[in-house]
Amino acid sequence: MASGKKGWFYGWYFKCQSDTQTLAVIPAVHQTGRKRTCSIQIITEKQSWTVPFPGKAFRRKGRTISIGKNRFGEMGIRLAVCAPGLIVKGKLVFGALHPLRYSIMGPFFLIPFLECSHSVWSMRHLVQGKVYVNGTAYSFDRAQGYWEGDRGRSFPREYIWTQCSFPGGALMLSVADIPLAGFHFQGIIGIVLLNGREYRLATYLGAGKSEIRNGRVRVVQGSMELEAELPDRTGKPLKAPAKGDMVRTIHESAACRAKYRFRRKGRTLLNFETDRASFEYEYRS
Repeated sequence: MASGKKGWFYGWYFKCQSDTQTLAVIPAVHQTGRKRTCSIQIITEKQSWTVPFPGKAFRRKGRTISIGKNRFGEMGIRLAVCAPGLIVKGKLVFGALHPLRYSIMGPFFLIPFLECSHSVWSMRHLVQGKVYVNGTAYSFDRAQGYWEGDRGRSFPREYIWTQCSFPGGALMLSVADIPLAGFHFQGIIGIVLLNGREYRLATYLGAGKSEIRNGRVRVVQGSMELEAELPDRTGKPLKAPAKGDMVRTIHESAACRAKYRFRRKGRTLLNFETDRASFEYEYRS
């Protein structure tokens, strides 16, 4: 994590999804000036909540985060949130994680002053357990899980992020405006995990943005082409960092309708529509 007086943030994103239910949880710590706070955000298909905590409630040890009585890590999640308008309680256990072969950031991982750096801890793992959100039970029996994280100063001013699990694999794609040394460029990171094989699209591998318009993004890298389309741009409000301060509002659809197509060497390896996609579309187009 960053240090010093400049604003910074560090957070993880956990998505747990069955055939009928979706629950995403974001534990994070953030600092602006000398003020440090932390938060837990809860997202379902129908609603989202942000629960603030004092900075001293945050603890991290290796791959485990604690915020008050809440625990997050490789083994799973334990939630015990009691706030105005929100009571969350339960435990989820994770199966074997599926990490990437190397950092999703590639060589950019070594640049210390990026506005935002991304990590993918597990593309796909089993989730078992039950969480109650204001009395509604979210039950997961051999359900699908996904785990990623972000750290830095601010979220990009414009970006697209999407994630989806499907039979035989999972995918993630992010296209963002990246400021670096006074210039801006389009940063692309994406993974298609299909039948145990990892297909990676990234700026550092030659990927180029072909189109971002009307909820659709198309990325091309050599013989590979990945398209994602969000027909209905509606989402639940979330808080996002701006120079470490959680004052920006973004919108995420934790489980929405989306279309995906992945081609390689002229062959279509994926082409499907789902109502279980997660999407953030923060482009003006």
